[in-house]
Amino acid sequence: MLVEKSKENLARCQCMECPSYSMGCKIKNFPENMIKLMGDLDNVEHYEKMFCAFGKSHCIAEDKGCLCETCPVYNEYDLHREEYCMKDGGKISRGCWTDVEKN
Repeated sequence: MLVEKSKENLARCQCMECPSYSMGCKIKNFPENMIKLMGDLDNVEHYEKMFCAFGKSHCIAEDKGCLCETCPVYNEYDLHREEYCMKDGGKISRGCWTDVEKN
C-alpha cells in the first residue's frame, strides 16, 4: 500500500521520536523540513521524516532502535518491516514508497 505524502501523515509520524534520529539530525534538518512543509509535498523528493514515504534518512548514521511498529502511519498503511530510515528497499511507485518485504 502506498504511504501518502501528506501533512496529516507527517503530523502522525513518529520518526522524529525514534532513538536513531539524533538531536544533531533534528537541528540540522529543521530549517529545510520547515521550508518543504510550506509547499506541496507531492513534489518533494526527500524529507527528513516519514521515511516509509520519502526514503531513507540522509542523516542517521547509527541504529539505536526503531519505533516503526508503534507508529500510526506504519499501522494504517499495513507496513511490514522496520528501519525505513536506515535501509533502501521500498519500490518507488507514483512518488511514494511501497513495502515490498512482506513477512
